[in-house]
Amino acid sequence: MMTAEFWVGASFFIFIGLLAYLGVPRKLLAGIDSRGEKIAAQLNEAERLRAEAAALLKTYEAKRAAAEKEAAEIVAAAKDEAKRLEADAKAKLEDFVKRRTAQAELKIQQAESLATAEVRSAAVDLAAKAAASILTASKGDEAFTAGLKEVKAQLN
Repeated sequence: MMTAEFWVGASFFIFIGLLAYLGVPRKLLAGIDSRGEKIAAQLNEAERLRAEAAALLKTYEAKRAAAEKEAAEIVAAAKDEAKRLEADAKAKLEDFVKRRTAQAELKIQQAESLATAEVRSAAVDLAAKAAASILTASKGDEAFTAGLKEVKAQLN
């Protein structure tokens, strides 16, 4: 009864026994365990990296929020500065207008003074002419009265 199937079965069991004797299953299991440990280490590393990424994301979100807040504060400060500059410019313009008005009023007063001086000068000249005509006239009182009337008429 030593058929070919018997020899195939016997060689198979001898082969399995030889593999077990040489420690092949332990080596296979150790290789599988080592591969499992590597995969577990990679998973742990991936988890650590994910946690770092999440922390970094939170940090950047906080920085973005702070930057947005700072930008809003800068815009508000710029608006306040613009309002202050507008008020300052308005005050300077009002001051400029007041000074120009004061200068114009001063020039008007000077012109009035000059006109008054010219009228007085003309009145003096006219009075001198009237006095000269009175002195040269033979009728003193009548000429004086006529000259005075002439001066009054020319002054009005």
